[in-house]
Order: sequence, then structure tokens, then C-alpha cells
Amino acid sequence: MNRVLLIKYGELSTKKGNRNFFINTLYHTVCDKLEKYDVEITKDRARMCIYFHDQDLEDIRKAVGKIFGIHTYHIAIVCDSTEESIKDTLLKAISEEKFSTFKMDVRRCDKRFPIHSQDFNRVLGGVLLKNIPNIKVDVHNPDLWINVEIREEHTYIYYHTYEGCGGYPVGTQPKGMLMLSGGIDSPVAGYMAMKRGVEIEAVYFEAVPHTSLEAREKVITLCRKLSEYTNKIHLHVVNFTPIQESIYQYCRDDYCITIMRRMMYRLMDMIAKKYKGLVIINGESIGQVASQTLTSMSVINEVTNMPVIRPVACLDKLEIIDLARKIDTYETSILPYEDCCTVFVPKHPVINPSLETCIEEESKFDYLPMLEEAVNSLNTIVVTPEDSEYHDYL
Repeated sequence: MNRVLLIKYGELSTKKGNRNFFINTLYHTVCDKLEKYDVEITKDRARMCIYFHDQDLEDIRKAVGKIFGIHTYHIAIVCDSTEESIKDTLLKAISEEKFSTFKMDVRRCDKRFPIHSQDFNRVLGGVLLKNIPNIKVDVHNPDLWINVEIREEHTYIYYHTYEGCGGYPVGTQPKGMLMLSGGIDSPVAGYMAMKRGVEIEAVYFEAVPHTSLEAREKVITLCRKLSEYTNKIHLHVVNFTPIQESIYQYCRDDYCITIMRRMMYRLMDMIAKKYKGLVIINGESIGQVASQTLTSMSVINEVTNMPVIRPVACLDKLEIIDLARKIDTYETSILPYEDCCTVFVPKHPVINPSLETCIEEESKFDYLPMLEEAVNSLNTIVVTPEDSEYHDYL
């Protein structure tokens, strides 16, 4: 039996005048993801079809399962759009399934087919009841919901539904710059931003020798896992050491984290403008740590006019962990290598910082040249889903 992956768009179908843009972006993404397989991909405004060789099915399913913009997909059996071909194909396919109850759902998309949908529904149901013992119809809660779509060129028969990633294809929104640490939250934030179609580039702040090369490798691994949902991600590594050492040398201990975050936001603003990013994205969650109280976030955010997206802001930690497990970043995130935000945490960081105090503390050292040097000396790594080695950066 010939089979095809039948992709349904979900949210993309709600688009009107620009639907073709979203579908075409998804089409090109699917083509890129499956370029190493011998497949034929067709599309229209309602669905996309991937014709494949059986030996590649599981690999193709794995790839399709990590493409945003796909709501659900089915492994459909393809046959000619004739009464006898549909009957024979359906009976042969269903005979291999184990079930006690079923429901038929026939859609006559090609109105030239001589039998109306409801009439053919009963005909096909009768074929199954006659030839398969110990089964019955249940229209409310069937074991097997059998769909038959009769189209001009082919008929598609399918009865299992597989969940896709949903959302919009990456690239249907402009670029955002992700503050990617080695923690649990920021990779989840990046995943959620990509799900809304945002193309991301990642920025990692390190303070060698206070942070380790293992911490950098950890972030590269997280970036690689995120890149599985697109094709590649640019990772910009920032040398934050001079800035962080100056903060802890000149500023009040309880304000160090707040001022450090303000410096990071200044750098993110500069890096975003350099690489044409329109928003800053991070993994801040309201109230989770001292720098993420609403007062702290307001004071920290004051240094930039660029929009800041916080996808996990209103999730609790357990919800974020569940998402991290789902996208396979959790086990990497909990590896015991500290980043800039954890290596110098004071005993009692301020939770309701004063903007005036921040400005006063920052005036104690000349940080602007250090920010410019950090941006000018970025190391950029192109991270892909393949197990590439990055010895030059480790």
C-alpha cells in the first residue's frame, strides 16, 4: 500500500490574505529538514503531503515532529478515487488493526464522485462489519476513527493522529536575540519564541576564569538542541569578565546582581542593533529570584527601549521544568557548571532596588568602553543539529 504523510496546518489556517506566506515558509522549512531523504512534497491551502519511502518513515516523522507550524499529521494510505479501489484498500488496511468499535468519516472533496458522503459512509461501514468479526459502530467514543478523503487525484485513508509542534513556522516573524544562560528557563523561553515564528540568535555571557569552559560547552549543547527546531542558530559569546569584575570591585554588594543585569541589557540592546534583532528574549519568571521581582525587572529594563519578551514570565518552576523535559534540555541545564548570574551571588541581593541607587553605583566606574569592547570582540558560533565539534571555542 502506498502511504503519505498528510500534514494539517492548524493555526496557519486562520490566516487570510497572508496565508500563502505562512504555508510557503512552512514548505521551505520542511524541504530543508528533509533534504537528505528521497521525498516528494506537495502543498495547497488546506494541507501538505510528503510522499516517502517506507524505510525512511521513522526518521521523517522525527524531523516533522520538530517543525513549528504543523498542528497534526497522519500516515495516510493512498488509493485511486474509485468505489472498488477505496473498498479494497480500506479493508486491507483495517484488517491489520486491533479494535472493537469504529466510526467512519467520509468526505467527498471531489463532488464528481458518484456516491454522496453519507451514503458512502454507510457503504464502507457495511464492508467492515461484513468482513471483520466482533466489531461494531460507535459514533461517540470509537476505538478507531476512520477518515476517508475522496479527492480528484487520489483518496486518502487514515485513522491515527499524531501531534505536531503547532505554532507558526520559524521565520514568519523577524529576528529576536535570546539571552541564553546555562539554566533551565532560557532554553524554554527560546523554544516558546520560536513557536511563535521568531527567528532567534542566542547570546551567552561568560566570565572566564570565573566561569568554566564546561559551562560554555553546556550552552553550546543547549543551543544545538534548540537548533533542532530550526536549521541553525548563531550563538554570540560575550566576554563579560572585565565588566563583572568591575561591578564587584566598585559597587555595593547587594546591588551587584541588579547592576550586572542592567549591563547585560545594555549589551543586548547593542548586539541586537548590530545584528538587526527587533526584540530581546529571556527566561525571566516573575518572583523566581531577586532580579526577577517586578521592581527589579522595572529597574533593570530601564536601560533599553527595545521590547523584551519573557515567554515563561507567568509559569511556575514545575511548568518550566516540564517544558524543559519535553524539549530535552533539562538534563543538560542541570549540569553543575555555573554561569555569570550564579557565580557571584551575594548573600542578600536587593529585591526592591532603587533606580537612583543603581545610577549612583554605576557612576563609580567607566563602563561604556568595556561595553563597546565586549560587543566588538564577540565570538560567534554557528550551531547546527548535527554533532559538530567546536574545539576552537572550548
